[in-house]
Amino acid sequence: MARRRPPTVHGMCIVDKPSGMTSHDVVGLLRRRFGERQIGHAGTLDPDATGVLVVAVGMATRLLQFATATSKRYTGEVVLGTSTSTLDASGEVTGVFDMVHVTEDDVRRVVHESLLGEIQQIPPMVSAIRVDGRRLHELARDGIEIDRKPRPVTVHEFSIGEISESGVIQIAVTCSPGTYIRTLAADLGELLGGGAHLRGLRRVASGLWTEHDAKGPDECELLPVERMVDGLTRVDVDNTTVPKIGQGAVLPTWDTPHPWAVFADDTLVAVYEPFRDGTAKPIVVLPTALNR
Repeated sequence: MARRRPPTVHGMCIVDKPSGMTSHDVVGLLRRRFGERQIGHAGTLDPDATGVLVVAVGMATRLLQFATATSKRYTGEVVLGTSTSTLDASGEVTGVFDMVHVTEDDVRRVVHESLLGEIQQIPPMVSAIRVDGRRLHELARDGIEIDRKPRPVTVHEFSIGEISESGVIQIAVTCSPGTYIRTLAADLGELLGGGAHLRGLRRVASGLWTEHDAKGPDECELLPVERMVDGLTRVDVDNTTVPKIGQGAVLPTWDTPHPWAVFADDTLVAVYEPFRDGTAKPIVVLPTALNR
């Protein structure tokens, strides 16, 4: 079996994903655009959703764990009175409810009591979670529904606007990775005594990167690999230490918040975390530490 050639293009893109494209579609487009196979993203967006998708290219894919672990911020609309098979506007209507009596105070009370902070959330059947080797959305397309275990997520902020005459509420949510906004919308409807679904979802921020940094997949800039660790503490080492890092050496710890992004001559060479007895070990060692 032929070995895949090493990546030759490295960096990151902050993409403003358009509606109608899957996150995988964006990756495929960028593979063709940059002529590079090794590309990944930091958190799937539904096809109908828009907004910030952080994409890593080449060696930057080794750093995706630090981008996927960051909080996300979304805006969208909750439509009261109608539940759907997919919990959003793309699904078939599964229930219609009279919710004209619901007030903004009712919504705020339910959000405050049940949908803020650390909560348990059941992933929707249309999610990309794998069960026994198959993604849930693949099973859903085959008409199969299985029991899903609740997962802990954290909702840091869940703000609402006025309820329109048609029962639509503008929402803004800041949450931990792995939170499903469509599930929040559906749960909100049920807790209010009826049903609801989500529409117009947009991710306006992913970690440090916001919609103001993002551009479409055809025009987004390839940023340096070092931008992937913008949120980590930077430490600098001299060039004599780099060969040791290339061999995975344990180093004396630094008296700053961790994990540490380790640089030499303004080049990122590794990311370290605390080990034991005042030392630090590498989480990721980049080829830049091996080729110096």
